[in-house]
Amino acid sequence: MDDTIRYQEYLRQAEVEHDARCRRCRRCGACCGVYENDPCVKLVREDDGRYRCGDYAGRIGMQKTVNGNTFTCVSFRRIRFGSWAGSWRCGYKR
Repeated sequence: MDDTIRYQEYLRQAEVEHDARCRRCRRCGACCGVYENDPCVKLVREDDGRYRCGDYAGRIGMQKTVNGNTFTCVSFRRIRFGSWAGSWRCGYKR
């Protein structure tokens, strides 16, 4: 395995570990477009009204919205200081 692949795997694992330690997510779906009326197609609404990613391990990269638009899903750490529709609900931002 070359260094680039090892580094990519390291980054993926570091993100998984970060997510496991950081339990502030309220699963509101705001970061995935729920309040923009065009959420990611992989966003799943649970019976309790909260949301989860249907492909969490494969979420980073090009994705599609319900209306067919494309976007690049990025690590939450890259956007947490920004603003988006419903971001005030986000437990990570509090």
